[in-house]
Amino acid sequence: MTLYHFGNCVALLTPYYFTYKYSGLSEYGAFWKCVQAGGIYIFTQLCKMLVLATFFYSDTSSSSSGEFNFFAEIFRCSVDIADLLGFALILSRIPGKGHSKLITAGLGWATAEVVLSRGIMLWVGARGTEFSWVYILKCLESNVLLVQHITTATLIWLFTRHDLNKALKPLVSLLLAVTVFKGVWLEGMIHILAIGPWLTVAVKALVAAIIGFCTLHIYSGLAQQIGI
Repeated sequence: MTLYHFGNCVALLTPYYFTYKYSGLSEYGAFWKCVQAGGIYIFTQLCKMLVLATFFYSDTSSSSSGEFNFFAEIFRCSVDIADLLGFALILSRIPGKGHSKLITAGLGWATAEVVLSRGIMLWVGARGTEFSWVYILKCLESNVLLVQHITTATLIWLFTRHDLNKALKPLVSLLLAVTVFKGVWLEGMIHILAIGPWLTVAVKALVAAIIGFCTLHIYSGLAQQIGI
């Protein structure tokens, strides 16, 4: 039963495989490029942990009691700007053009995050003696993060393009700010509304879908313009 539950959790992560298989990355032999993107993710997270441990005070009392600390979240999200620099480094080091580069960056980043932040939890927890919906929710949230990371990679690519319509630059910057500081406004809204875990995942999926749709619309317009 425990292995069956673990298998169900892993099966929920199949969108990662389908993204790699049916986006054309497998035809380009982009596996090691995804591994390279994952390595840059690890380096970025190590740098973030050093900065957080050195310069920012963690209010353990409020976090342990489940309270939402607005200022602590702002400081924590400000460090997440390093993620944007990590995506920019990936896009500058991975050869190619068009959607393949963006999906490679987002997929490699998201896969490394799942393996490092949720892999041990699933292996130890989902194979436990007691069934828990927590691991199903974590896997579903991982699929939301996959969409979010591909969207972030696309926004970084759009932000660095000199041929992007100047009228769209503020919108791209706004979407990047919304993405980086999502831990402040989205988590704060969820905390104030006190919604359940299933609805929380649904809200995060809706937000990721809206930002992704806006980003896709901007990208498709530029792709038609420059012919990629």
